[in-house]
Amino acid sequence: MSDEIVALYDPSDAEGRVTGTAPRSRVRRENLPHAATVVVIVDRDARVLVHRRSERKDLWPGLLDCASGGVVLAGEAFESAARRELAEEVGIDDAGLALEFLLRDWYRDDLTWYLASVYRAGWDGPVRFVDGEVAEAWWAAPEAVAAALADPTSPFVPDTRSLLGRLPCPISVAKSGYPEPG
Repeated sequence: MSDEIVALYDPSDAEGRVTGTAPRSRVRRENLPHAATVVVIVDRDARVLVHRRSERKDLWPGLLDCASGGVVLAGEAFESAARRELAEEVGIDDAGLALEFLLRDWYRDDLTWYLASVYRAGWDGPVRFVDGEVAEAWWAAPEAVAAALADPTSPFVPDTRSLLGRLPCPISVAKSGYPEPG
């Protein structure tokens, strides 16, 4: 884990008022309120990109996730952070990629506390594991992903499970960058 400088956020502000900065190591150690991005990637066939986190991840190593994303750095906007994380984690580096905003809400547990900006993006290109945070990835039917997220015994990360569970239809055929069927 690098010791990047992370923006700290006011946990009483649902829109994200920055209150300071701290090294990432301190944010993790003290579970300080920060911000992070969550991006669900879907392809033209409505399949969802699912991945297994590498064993070297600082949170939930080896678990499954159906979102890419990460911590918002000091001075970084949410959408910029989402794009940076897509490039770093799965090699999606397309300035024209449409990010559909879905939700901004707080997530908190004993390990992390952050204001999440949740997006959905349509992508049919290749994925590459650029920074080693992803061990493997595959495309899965949205129904299978939704069922796994709803199953508390499935090995999905708790933050994505919680945040997507707050959406009326988290894994759907409505996809950024693609026309609606019909």
